[in-house]
Amino acid sequence: MVQGESARIRLGWPELGEAELAEVAGVLESGMLTMGPKVDEFESLIAEACGVSHALAVTSGTAALHLAVLAFDLQPGDEVLVPAYTFPATANVVALAGLKPVLVDVDPETMNLDPSKLEVGPRTKLLLGVHLFGRPMPMHELPDLPLLEDAAGALGARYRGRACGGLGVAGCLSFHPRKIVTTGEGGAITTSDDAFAGAVRQMRNHGWRSLAPPDMPGPGLNYRLSDILCAVGIPQARRLQELLATRTRIADGYRERLAHLPLQLPEAADGDVHGWQAFVLQVDDRDRILGELRAQGIEAQIGTYALNLLGAFQDQGAFPGATRVFERALALPFHTRLTEPELDRVAEALDKLVSSH
Repeated sequence: MVQGESARIRLGWPELGEAELAEVAGVLESGMLTMGPKVDEFESLIAEACGVSHALAVTSGTAALHLAVLAFDLQPGDEVLVPAYTFPATANVVALAGLKPVLVDVDPETMNLDPSKLEVGPRTKLLLGVHLFGRPMPMHELPDLPLLEDAAGALGARYRGRACGGLGVAGCLSFHPRKIVTTGEGGAITTSDDAFAGAVRQMRNHGWRSLAPPDMPGPGLNYRLSDILCAVGIPQARRLQELLATRTRIADGYRERLAHLPLQLPEAADGDVHGWQAFVLQVDDRDRILGELRAQGIEAQIGTYALNLLGAFQDQGAFPGATRVFERALALPFHTRLTEPELDRVAEALDKLVSSH
């Protein structure tokens, strides 16, 4: 058993350094801590990365989803299709908006929603699709419904040459520390629809349309992201392609080392670019292997959650694809500071654990 903090291989490690410190220092010196020029600068970089006209920074990826769902202006009880295997926030915001999340099973090979399982009913008004872990979902197989992209882990990913986050009516990003670009906590809504952007901009700032004269046509929320946090994200957003290239190299390193094992390794469809928010494989006896990796000082984690197994959504029936993936998905340590010896160590540990099964 490996002992000591120095031997631990971390699950994630944000890409932070002198450039981020300098940006934050500049904000502190300016005294403009929130909704100032750094917000505009960060939003411009994100909009460019997603190929859209607008990016609106908010306090989290969940806040982005919440505001985006509200901006569709649906009616209470309207149905929104949501993958059954995703982080719960994707469905939570639908329920909290007074709408009905309708779970759709996922393809156990890709872990993304399975288009053959989609059923559009008379009250189905929106598809909230997820590019899970950075793999673009199969856009060409989706029904003719308004699309909201949960691109929380897909900044930098591309579907047939087009940037994820710019494929639907709107997209939602997260800047959590395990994402390719982080602000600590934070998120953004991306869109080229001017009216949609206007609605989100208004709702993230209490509902104000203007302050002078005061004009608040409807209630809103305070989901504004501060200049300090945007400053943290700006240097990474500038280097997005460099960071993605590094993550792709690390993913390729895992794939080469693990190719001989009976594992289901992550990849993107031909012609697509994976965003590599995480490296999530599938393996039998996942819980045993997860425990053993952790015991050896290798931080690993489950992939994400089968919503049908959670109390809030378990009344919707069985979803065998989501359940299977939930039981088998394993997230390995994945960040830009991983060294070749650390990749070797993770691969060697998996080789022994999988072979001993």
